[in-house]
Amino acid sequence: MMWLSGDKRAPVLMVAVVLSALAVVRVSHECRSDYAQLQSLESVRWALQENYSRLVLEESTLGSPHRIMQVASGDLAMAVPSIDRIQVVSQ
Repeated sequence: MMWLSGDKRAPVLMVAVVLSALAVVRVSHECRSDYAQLQSLESVRWALQENYSRLVLEESTLGSPHRIMQVASGDLAMAVPSIDRIQVVSQ
C-alpha cells in the first residue's frame, strides 16, 4: 500500500477490517452449525449402537441350544426320535 497516501489508507484499512470481521462471523456460524450437526449425528450413533447391542443379545438368547429345544418341544410339538427310528444315510 505504498502507493496510497496516509489519508487514503484509513478507508481501505477500515474496509479490510469490516470484511475480516464479517468473515469471522461467518466462520463462527459455520462452526456452531457443524458442531450442532455433530451432536445430532453422535446422538443417532449412540441410539444405533444401543439397538445393535440389544439385537446381539437377543440373537444370542434366541440361538441358545436350550431355547431351541424349548421352542421345538413346546411350540412345535417336536420330540427327539427313538434310536430305532434313526436312520443313517450314506452318500
